[in-house]
Amino acid sequence: MHALADSMRRHPLPWYFAVTFLLSWGAIVTAVWMVTGGLSPTPEQFQRTIPATVLTMLLGPAVAGLVLTGIVSGREGYRELWARLRIWRVEGRWYLFALLAAPVTLAAPVLVLWISSLDYAPRIATEPDRGGTLVTGVVLGLVVGLFEEIGWTGFAIPRARQHYSVLWTGVLVGVLWGAWHFFVNYWGGGGTNGGVPLAVFMPLWVAGVLAGQLTAYRVLMVWVYEHTGSVFVAAVMHASLAAFQFILNPLAPGVPQQVYPWGQAATMWLLVAAVALTSRGEMTGPRRFLPIHVRSRHRPPRRRR
Repeated sequence: MHALADSMRRHPLPWYFAVTFLLSWGAIVTAVWMVTGGLSPTPEQFQRTIPATVLTMLLGPAVAGLVLTGIVSGREGYRELWARLRIWRVEGRWYLFALLAAPVTLAAPVLVLWISSLDYAPRIATEPDRGGTLVTGVVLGLVVGLFEEIGWTGFAIPRARQHYSVLWTGVLVGVLWGAWHFFVNYWGGGGTNGGVPLAVFMPLWVAGVLAGQLTAYRVLMVWVYEHTGSVFVAAVMHASLAAFQFILNPLAPGVPQQVYPWGQAATMWLLVAAVALTSRGEMTGPRRFLPIHVRSRHRPPRRRR
């Protein structure tokens, strides 16, 4: 056990990702198997597993982050994580960006595609209970944002920033964050159950979601965290993404499910490019500040008056 704990302290990032995937993927596969009796559920069967799969899947990042925080940093690590969760007094522009980046970049391509085909009608336009759809999206977003960001931003981002720029931290965590969604995207978003063979689904998903939409959005989240140091604001930004994905993304299975993420990925990377061009090298430059869990141990001496 001591050797395992020492390994986690020396290599916290690889361990965080390994534990997160083990917990989340193990939970979702187990839930699907128990409900459907196999690993090829129909869309209807998968919908029945969602209460179990989503909740247990969300525990992966949170549990991994909390357990590793205790092993790597002890009680001080928990105090520092709690402090970053309670940072909410930041400039209004950061809340504005955190809340609007997702709906703008998600809606634009869906609306363009909707003009060409009714298959791309957003959920909010096709559901009979639009009020319920909005409420469900907001509640889902808040739950998802809080649980996930305890791990992704609470643990992984500050440690990755000790080694990489904002851009490359976002790419690293974003790609793994996207890969973490594989089973939900494949079983719940069309996949073979929507008539798309795995050989076709994989390259479309890799380009549209794994290397595109979620990776670009994570780069933007790291940039916002760089300026605020707030896990709370990161959770709000994640909540906005999850809520508007539920509210705006089309429901048509099969090929449409694989097309619109490309447009959303393009708009998100355009926003990343715009931020990079206007932020004076912040995306690729050195750290603005040490992550809080490091900074608190290296406070400069107070100046005497």
